Amino acid sequence: MQLAVWTYEGPPHVGAMRVATAMKDVHYVLHAPQGDTYADLLFTMIERRDARPPVTYTTFQARDLGADTADIFKRAARDAYDRFQPKAMFVGASCTAELIQDDPGGLAKALALPVPVVPLELPSYTRKENWGAAETFYQLIRALADRNAEKLSQKTDRPSCNLLGPTALGFRHRDDVKEISNLLFHLGVEINVIAPMNAKAADIARIPAADFNVVLYPEIADTAARWLEREFKQPFTKTVPIGVGATRDFIKEVSDLAGIDAPDIEDAGNMGWWSRSIDSTYLTGKRVFIFGDATHAVAAARVASEELAFEVVGLGCYNREFARDLRAAAKRYDVEPLITDDYLVVEDAIAKAQPELVLGTQMERHIAKRLGIPCAVISAPVHVHDFPARYAPQMGFEGANVLFDTWVHPLVMGLEEHLLHMFRDDFEFNDEAGASHLGGHGAASKEPPTVEADPETGPEADNVIRWEPAAEKELKKIPFFVRGKARRNTENYAAERQIQLISVDTLYDAKAHYGR
Repeated sequence: MQLAVWTYEGPPHVGAMRVATAMKDVHYVLHAPQGDTYADLLFTMIERRDARPPVTYTTFQARDLGADTADIFKRAARDAYDRFQPKAMFVGASCTAELIQDDPGGLAKALALPVPVVPLELPSYTRKENWGAAETFYQLIRALADRNAEKLSQKTDRPSCNLLGPTALGFRHRDDVKEISNLLFHLGVEINVIAPMNAKAADIARIPAADFNVVLYPEIADTAARWLEREFKQPFTKTVPIGVGATRDFIKEVSDLAGIDAPDIEDAGNMGWWSRSIDSTYLTGKRVFIFGDATHAVAAARVASEELAFEVVGLGCYNREFARDLRAAAKRYDVEPLITDDYLVVEDAIAKAQPELVLGTQMERHIAKRLGIPCAVISAPVHVHDFPARYAPQMGFEGANVLFDTWVHPLVMGLEEHLLHMFRDDFEFNDEAGASHLGGHGAASKEPPTVEADPETGPEADNVIRWEPAAEKELKKIPFFVRGKARRNTENYAAERQIQLISVDTLYDAKAHYGR
């Protein structure tokens, strides 16, 4: 068993929480011991929701294991219904409670509650969070979708669709829904239901009334969309509208499904303009490493390659259910696909690829910071600062603007930092000057002095390569986003020639050697 400090996905019952918390009048009764009760932390502290998640725990304790834990669950389920009066309920077990095999579905059925109860069998030791959300959404639609939904819907002459996939704790889902809703309005397509985000149980029943489905997040909605296609002959979109090119493809696909002429919607964003401008040329060819959920990683690779002219040097995802899509994308960019949920493997791959920009998750943000590489977050898992109060979608033309800002600014700031390093000995910018916004009066902290090693007892005795202070100073003049590569190349060059003390001459000899 491997002990994980970080994890890309939680257990599947967290995915079920994301669906339940996104909705309006459903409740989730979770058979769980003390310690598995962390929904409030996830949704109120990280996503900053203004209401507690609709989750009731049985919270049995160790001393209860010798008694009837099944009765504890039945009591909790009955109390949850009486208190919250939901229109539908989920019941299931956490990864720990799964071991005692109390069968929450059967116990809830025996209660004969007057609302639909959807039992969730989510194998915690073989599946993870995104799969749990997808399975929960699928089971909910199977249980509630009305085969006479046409009678429940307000049909007009305009084609209609459902937006499927946005959940609680999703990366920019709130803003993506708003952006794509506006886009569909301009196309002349009505939205029948948005689910699960902000949907009610009655809305789920109306889903079959739409002409087709828009799948915003395949990790969540693909299973449900395929079932709706089989059962109700509802086709669904395959294009995720992230980036200018994908948004245009999405418009064409929606127009074909809706049976309308695709309008020529003008791109109101700056991504297209900037990509054609002279200003973009100084970032052309930047090496970028991409890792996240498959949907965002594949979309980011297309934007990076086709719209920003970056070179994709690494591409990976952590959700194995979509490994085939990731491998197909990696083949297009001639890179080795990386499919893993071990952040240490990802860190090793980033270090070997030596990119100039990392696009990833909260985990890659930490990895890149440790390696001294600029980073932008493009995918869950994320932290609180990735739920901004401002409007910041990833999808549509405005989403392309957000991508432009988020990806390009770290590189631009990197150039600015490089200039500060270049002029660090100038009277205004040297380390003794202090902060410029304090008028240069505050004394800055000095770097610790370099201690010369004794050749008899110091690092040289163990064949450890050292740098002369002058060489270290010269190395700092190299832009920080390639400095790590320069250091490694120089040390490899010195090791091959058995040079134990790197001088300025060694640094430039190595540069000339690898520059051939």
